[in-house]
Amino acid sequence: MKNSIKILSLLFVTLFAFSACSKDDDPADNDLFTGRYEGSVGFTSTNDDEEDVATTNGSVTVIKVGNNYTFNFSDGIPTLSGIEMKKGDNNTIIIGNEELGSITITESTLRINYLNDGRAWTADCDR
Repeated sequence: MKNSIKILSLLFVTLFAFSACSKDDDPADNDLFTGRYEGSVGFTSTNDDEEDVATTNGSVTVIKVGNNYTFNFSDGIPTLSGIEMKKGDNNTIIIGNEELGSITITESTLRINYLNDGRAWTADCDR
């Protein structure tokens, strides 16, 4: 009887441990995605006061404060800030309101296609 209880207890502990572990990390609830990503970055704008930056090799540094993310680009590309991440399939975030685009972020990759007020940011980066 004691052996049965021990085995049953071990089974429950094992089941709990496996169910508590998740391989499906999401940027909305994880700091794992902060840091520097390197690859191709670019920027275009319809605003005459801003210069376009042709797609070039550069970097994006990801910073998280609360639920908001900031994406600091290299090469004189303006910073994207105040981006609120919402959970999505495969960590892809579709932006709402007057913004349009997607941000796909994993531990090792960052993909940005983002349009707001005639300004477009792109990034295809890895760690």
